[in-house]
Amino acid sequence: MLLVILALAVGSMTGRVDVSDSEQVPGESGRVSMILDEAGIDEAAGETVLIQAKGGGLTANDPAFREAVDAVIAGVRDTGKVTTPRSPYETKTISADRRSALVQFEMRGDPEKASEHIQPVLDAVDKAQDRHQDLRIEEFGDASGQKAFDDAFGDDFAQAEFSALPVALGILLIVFGALVAALLPVLLAMTAFLATTGLVAVVSHWVHMSDTANSVMLLVGLAVGVDYCLFYLRREREERAAGRDAQTALRVAAATSGRAILVSGVTVIVAMAGMLFTGIAEFKAMGLATLMVVAVAMVGSVTVLPALLSLLGERVEKGRLPFLTRAKRRSGTESRIWRAVLRPVLRRPKLSLALAGGALIALAVPAVGMNTANLTLDQEFGDRLPVVNAYNHIDEAFPGGSDPARVVVKADDIDAPPVRDAIARFRTEAVAKGASKGPVEVTVHREQNLAVVEVPLIGGSDEGKAEKSLDVLRNEVRPATLGAVDGVDAPIGGSTASSKDFNDKLGSAVAPVFAFVVVFAFLLMLMSFRSLTIAVTSIVLNLLSVGAAYGILTAVFQHGWGAGLVGAEGVGAIVSWLPLFLFVILFGLSMDYHVFVVSRIREARLAGRTTKDAVVHGVVTTAGVVTSAAVIMVAVFSIFGTLSMQSMKQMGVGLAAAVLIDATVIRGVLLPATMSLLDERNWYLPKWLRWLPDLAHDEPAPVQRPTTPVDAAPRPDVDERPRHARV
Repeated sequence: MLLVILALAVGSMTGRVDVSDSEQVPGESGRVSMILDEAGIDEAAGETVLIQAKGGGLTANDPAFREAVDAVIAGVRDTGKVTTPRSPYETKTISADRRSALVQFEMRGDPEKASEHIQPVLDAVDKAQDRHQDLRIEEFGDASGQKAFDDAFGDDFAQAEFSALPVALGILLIVFGALVAALLPVLLAMTAFLATTGLVAVVSHWVHMSDTANSVMLLVGLAVGVDYCLFYLRREREERAAGRDAQTALRVAAATSGRAILVSGVTVIVAMAGMLFTGIAEFKAMGLATLMVVAVAMVGSVTVLPALLSLLGERVEKGRLPFLTRAKRRSGTESRIWRAVLRPVLRRPKLSLALAGGALIALAVPAVGMNTANLTLDQEFGDRLPVVNAYNHIDEAFPGGSDPARVVVKADDIDAPPVRDAIARFRTEAVAKGASKGPVEVTVHREQNLAVVEVPLIGGSDEGKAEKSLDVLRNEVRPATLGAVDGVDAPIGGSTASSKDFNDKLGSAVAPVFAFVVVFAFLLMLMSFRSLTIAVTSIVLNLLSVGAAYGILTAVFQHGWGAGLVGAEGVGAIVSWLPLFLFVILFGLSMDYHVFVVSRIREARLAGRTTKDAVVHGVVTTAGVVTSAAVIMVAVFSIFGTLSMQSMKQMGVGLAAAVLIDATVIRGVLLPATMSLLDERNWYLPKWLRWLPDLAHDEPAPVQRPTTPVDAAPRPDVDERPRHARV
């Protein structure tokens, strides 16, 4: 508790430093923001109001149309929040059919905080719309778009965060049948999150953080904190049910489940560390925040939790729920359901392996054609947000005009004749080469020796066409004009460029991140279990569950199979950051279950059981914990599948599907079938690998009661413990 209080106090004093706009986007787009930041040029948040005739009636020449334009200009000016609005009759921003016109202006003050001050402007535009019902009057821009996104994102995550804790607590009450025991995992998870929040604020002065990283940190902290507590509590309860006193039960839990928690925690930390290798600021923030919360939860699970259990003693059973006493009494027994599942699996392991493996491969097949993209506003939100409709209407009337490419020209002397001539030729060639229809506007900042060139790209909201226009600018127009002048730097940014640069950087990071996570997880499993076979099968089984999750995502959100069930019709793509994010998170969380189950199997094998008996014992004695933990995680992740943003839906569905597959098909069928077939080869470690550090630290194996044969019914009325244990 002292750590939590100190961490929060220090974190609040230092404050959190968030990722800036220039850090968020890599490549040329990031350089654009960096050059402008260094020059002290704040790009004001631009806003556009569309005035458009409905049907075939009014045109820009009619008095009623002009009256609406004047009303918009007067309304937004009177708010005092904007610069002087520009009339479309002066800027010539009137469509060719004279039915649409744009009023443009910028927000005053800090552009990064413009979304906090945009509401009076939006209200003024709404009033103009109310007075002119025969026209469509809509606003879209940097500030209004950001406000809509922040509101939707904030509402979604607030709903998820407020729903996750009650759901987890409700399931834990069912699992333990006692309020105090159910509160312990939630208490550990939340204190780990709070402590990490303070620590992250300190670390953010070196590695900048974000709200997204904070939310993901809560999600992962809750998941692993509850998992680790479940592992420890259930083992302690099982040992006490077997007749051991409280202190001995705690020591056995520490030597078994405690060790599994350490191995699992380090594996999850390694997986999360993979995000640090992307080179993308948002991923680095998420990676560092999540690995820190896992580390704090892991340390708390093997220190704070046993201390609490020792202090509480029998009081851990306080707050019993009468209608759950039967479930509570059976909490320390083996799972009869999983014993029934294991019977046919171990009787025909080859068939079970073929069917389960084939099913997962079939689920993964759609992922081969996965299409990743940065979702457009209408893909992300549908047509429920006014700004989405405004953006689409503006783009239809003025293709590419609402969000142009931005070229920042930096030179020793921006007024030098060669530089001015190159800028003029760039403007001409951009239109001549088919990258833009114009007008190409230039703003010169002489004191900073900079010029900002805005180029409306042909393609507009069509990402594919807009990227082709961007390629023409970068690879044909720029080299022949600005690139031919010595000492001129001219990176090209804008939303299309930002999207492309982000995807390119993400694509180049996939292989290193995958390799880092897989190799280090393999080495950890190898050193922790002293078995090459277990290390290899662990990696293969985890990759199978991740692949199946990818396939389900692709089938639902890209191909639309069952999309109506989650409200995802018409998306047609997977958000570009999700596959890498899911791989890291899922690979880490999957190891939780795997390490716990395999540790129990290995423990039974060291106690003298045959491999088959050890597999049965390990699966049936851990089934309750794994099932309980999986139900909590699936329930929490499913909450994200009900949110309004498609990216959040995709994350929730992907995580929930993978955890469900992992806790059932992988741990209940594939793992026991594989280990049964391999038999003694499960424990194979070549001589040439025995020099590796030994992280097993095996305790002297306690004498265990024989496991009931998998084909036989259990006999609860017979005490099968050795005589000295009964005494």
